[in-house]
Amino acid sequence: MITLENVSKSYDHKHKVLKDIFLAIKPGEFVSIVGQSGAGKTTLVRLLIGEERADEGKVMIGDWDITRLRRREIPYLRRQIGVIFQDFKLLPKKTLEENVAFALQVCGEKSSKTKKIVPSVLKIVGLDDKRKRYPSEVSGGEQQRVAIARALVHQPKILLVDEPTGNLDAINANEIINLLLRINRFGTTVVLVTHNKEIVNRLNHRVITMENGQIISDRAHGKYLL
Repeated sequence: MITLENVSKSYDHKHKVLKDIFLAIKPGEFVSIVGQSGAGKTTLVRLLIGEERADEGKVMIGDWDITRLRRREIPYLRRQIGVIFQDFKLLPKKTLEENVAFALQVCGEKSSKTKKIVPSVLKIVGLDDKRKRYPSEVSGGEQQRVAIARALVHQPKILLVDEPTGNLDAINANEIINLLLRINRFGTTVVLVTHNKEIVNRLNHRVITMENGQIISDRAHGKYLL
């Protein structure tokens, strides 16, 4: 599903942000990527969604060779990969329903399909009864759930989740993680990038630890070591 072979990346041609990364993530896995600030986690995410290109090596997402991806092909890749960030990036003047629908509209989907998909993904994240509200009228945890619903509209095979609980209290953070686990049980591969030690240790899933641009640990049922 996701394969990185001998991947390196630098921004100034001197200091490598990623160094000789070898990584394979199987379909349906739930993987946490952890490490201190500057370890290379965010750069790794950017490579996977086509925002950055590797200087060396190969990045594969399914049959897509990201290192050779043309710019016009990136939107098609993004439909296979749902991306969720710490900042929810919701449009404040649109309702929750409209925020989710917008992800389909910008891709030119028919309104009939949009009307069918949007209620179903809002139901998955438990917000079908609040679909007419605006982002300012719901909690931070609910805003993050809208962001997850938006990421699900294309039925992605992979969810890349970058610090989804960073702005949330413990209760809301646990609700988001439980939702991600439920989505994973549907067969979606989940890659979680996080600093949250408590969440990683509770998951008891595969943990990849990064330091100084390298993978220093990869454990099938790991803990947050740093």
